[in-house]
Amino acid sequence: MIGFDEAVALVAGAATTLGAERVAIADAHGRVLAAAVEAQVCAPPCDTSAMDGYAVRDADLADLPARLAVVGLSYPGSGFPGRVETGSCVRLFTGAPVPAGADRVVIQEMVRREGDVATFAEAPGTARHIRRRGSDFETGARLLEAGRRLDPRALVAAAGADVADVEAWRRPRLAVLATGDELADPGRAREQAGAIPESVSFGVVALAESWGAEPVGRRRLRDDLPAMEAAAAEALALADLVVVTGGASVGEKDHAKRMFEPAGLELIFSKVAIKPGKPVWLGRARNRLVLGLPGNPTSALVTARLLLAPLLAGLSGRDPADALCWRQAILAEAVGPCSDRETFIRACADGKAARPLSNQDSSAQRTLAAADLLIRRRAHAPAAAAGETVDVLDF
Repeated sequence: MIGFDEAVALVAGAATTLGAERVAIADAHGRVLAAAVEAQVCAPPCDTSAMDGYAVRDADLADLPARLAVVGLSYPGSGFPGRVETGSCVRLFTGAPVPAGADRVVIQEMVRREGDVATFAEAPGTARHIRRRGSDFETGARLLEAGRRLDPRALVAAAGADVADVEAWRRPRLAVLATGDELADPGRAREQAGAIPESVSFGVVALAESWGAEPVGRRRLRDDLPAMEAAAAEALALADLVVVTGGASVGEKDHAKRMFEPAGLELIFSKVAIKPGKPVWLGRARNRLVLGLPGNPTSALVTARLLLAPLLAGLSGRDPADALCWRQAILAEAVGPCSDRETFIRACADGKAARPLSNQDSSAQRTLAAADLLIRRRAHAPAAAAGETVDVLDF
């Protein structure tokens, strides 16, 4: 059995990218750039107005009040074709090209309009309200570096650079296999004596999607080894990463590892000294990664957050460490001493504090829904009082 930090290091070592592909901007949200994005246009493409108002020459405002003839209009996408000459001005709107000859834009609130004459009664101030050509970026400028995740802000920059598609790392294909004779589909468990709803796979798939995975299969399996071996082979043929839940103990029906043995399973690690989640394991079979999670809902989701998230981050082109951004918070309530296993306490944010939840059972689903933080407690840590500082992770 290995420690948590060693398990994280092994996960990071296994989490190598899966190849790059071209992705349309419309489909690129959440993807990670495999190559930098460079601007294909200049922005703005010409001097443009930052406000609705009138384009004028400074010389015409030397003596106030000034009455200038309005000689045309400039709209975004269709500017005024002429030039602002002495004694004239052009009405224009935000984003419209500033016509030649103009030195500034005077906002419309400072102008009185009467027919084709605009009166300027007060000094416009120092602001010119003109966005100069290329003031945002020039053609060829590098806007986004390789490794950047395409969040909404990055997508705006890429599309604004007139880029139709980007080179991104391929999303890891994920298959999830939930094992256990006692499991039934949600909505059907109450019809079967002794059955419980299979809930874990839904949370695992949702978490995996948020960290870059492309789900390609989710199956519920009975504890029948030949059938499980067939399902494992199918999953390995479909996916880059297979997650199996449950069946990680040493009972007669615990086949989570055995089902992958015909595919040549080689373990990277088999247990981790953490609570909850000690049975978590990672291996390779047929050049595919296989991650085994505990069957209890809280144990499964905690270990998925701690180990599946960095694994998917690395496979998707991100730094695996991005998934484990620990920060400090103040304990809202005291916690007891830690055992010989590193412990992750489910908690909820209470302002700037972390409040441990009362039910820390590994199967608790109501508590799981309430938790939005994990408090990290090192092995053999002494009790901590309310007000002490602890390491926390968004859950």
